[in-house]
Amino acid sequence: MEDKTLTCKDCGADFIFTEGEQAFYKEKGFENEPQRCPECRRARKQQRNQNRGPRY
Repeated sequence: MEDKTLTCKDCGADFIFTEGEQAFYKEKGFENEPQRCPECRRARKQQRNQNRGPRY
């Protein structure tokens, strides 16, 4: 495996999908490559967590 350059579907920036990340995805059984760069993934996760509201 080699590092791959992918393009983020949200911001259009190129990012590297490293050999290590590819091995992790394969180990977890993920079939699709990431579609978002790490920054957009973090922002999306943070937005989802904010939309949940407080837990009681």
